[in-house]
Amino acid sequence: MNTVISWVPESSGTDPDVTSGPLSGVRIGVKDNIDVGGVRSTCGSAYFADRIADSDAACVGALKRAGAIITSTLNLAEFAVGVTSQNSASGGPVNPWDPARVPGGSSGGSGVAVAAGIVDVALGTDTGGSIRLPAACCGVTGLRPSIGTLDMTGIFPVSAGFDTVGPIARTASLVRRTLSALVDFDVAPRHDGPLRIAVPWPFVTADVDPAIGEAVRTTAELLRRLGHTVVDIPIPHSESAQDVVYTLIYSDLARTHAQRLGDEPSRFQPATRERISLGLSISDDRRDAALRGRDVFRAAMVRVFAEADVVLTPAMPVDVPPLGGDDAVIAQARRMGQLTYPWSLHTGPTLALPIGTHPSGMPIGGQLTAAETDEGLLLALAEQIQDHTDWHLRTPPIHVDRR
Repeated sequence: MNTVISWVPESSGTDPDVTSGPLSGVRIGVKDNIDVGGVRSTCGSAYFADRIADSDAACVGALKRAGAIITSTLNLAEFAVGVTSQNSASGGPVNPWDPARVPGGSSGGSGVAVAAGIVDVALGTDTGGSIRLPAACCGVTGLRPSIGTLDMTGIFPVSAGFDTVGPIARTASLVRRTLSALVDFDVAPRHDGPLRIAVPWPFVTADVDPAIGEAVRTTAELLRRLGHTVVDIPIPHSESAQDVVYTLIYSDLARTHAQRLGDEPSRFQPATRERISLGLSISDDRRDAALRGRDVFRAAMVRVFAEADVVLTPAMPVDVPPLGGDDAVIAQARRMGQLTYPWSLHTGPTLALPIGTHPSGMPIGGQLTAAETDEGLLLALAEQIQDHTDWHLRTPPIHVDRR
C-alpha cells in the first residue's frame, strides 16, 4: 500500500528510561513531516529526501514518555499539501478498502496504516482537513484538536494559524487515550447528560452524495434515540469559509516555499507546485480581508456553540475518489475538502469517524465539532456512537493479520 516511508529502529522509537506508561505497547506511526530524532523526515519531498531529524518533535517525545513504540514514519502528500496523497516523492499510498482509490490526504499514509493494522495509532497533521479526510476515506477515527492544544515544535509547517497535530485510531477511546498522553492529563467531558446536537441541513447541501446524507440522518436518529436533542441550527458564513481558509493557507504556503519556487521549482511534485503557486497572486489586501472573514466566522461560532454542544456534518460530500481521476487538482481539492475547510476556520476540535458504508463499499465519514477545548465531550459522544454501531470495527480487505 506504499504506506511507510521509514521504519524506525527500536533505539529511536522508544524512551529507554520508560518501562511502563498509559500507552505501553501501543504501536504508533507518525506522518513524515513530524520529526523522529535520528530518522529521515522527508515531508514526502525530493527536497528533503536525505534529511535526518536532529531530535524528536514535542508530540513524539510525549508519546515515548507514555510508553508508546514509534514504529514508522508514514507517507503523505508532499509538504502536507494535497487531499489525495498521490503527490509524494515516495509515490502515492493507496486505500486498503480498494487499492484503486485514494486514501485521502494529506495524512494518507496515517489513515491507511491504522485501517490496515500496520499501527495501532498514527499521528497526522490537519490544516484544512488532512486528518479528517484520510480518517473518512479509510474508515477510522481521527481528531483535529483545538488550535494551540498541542505543541507543534518539530513539525514542518503549512500555515501556522491553522496547523494542528492529532491522533488517528480505530476507536474514539484509543484516540482519547492518546490525546490524554499528549496533553499529560485525562481528557474527560466537562459535563455529561443529554446534549444538544446541531445537524445543519443547509450545510448538507443538495450536492452531497445521497448515501452520505442518509448516513448523517441515520446517525442523527441514533443520537435522538440515545436521549440527545437534535436541532437544526445554521452555520453562519459557512458558504464563504472555504475561500477564507484557502486564501490564508495558500498565502502562507507561498511565503514558506518562496525560495524553493524561485530556485528549483521542478523538484516539487507537479500537483504540489500547482497548489502552492496559487499563493503567489494573493495580495496583502486580499489576505487582510480573509483575516477579517476569519474573525467574523469565529465570532459566529461562539454564538453557535452557546446554542448547541456538538455539530454533526458529513466529513466529505462525495464517495472516495478513484486514483488518477479526471478532476483537475484544484477542483478536486475544493470538492473533497468542501466540508472540512470550514471547521478549520473554527478554533475548536473536530472529530471524523465512520458512520456508514457507501453502496460502492467504501467507508462514509461524519464529523463531530465542539467548542474550543471541548475534546473530552466530543470524544465521549463518539464513544457513545461507537458503543451502538460497528462501523469502526470493520476491517478492509487488505489488512495485517496479527494472530
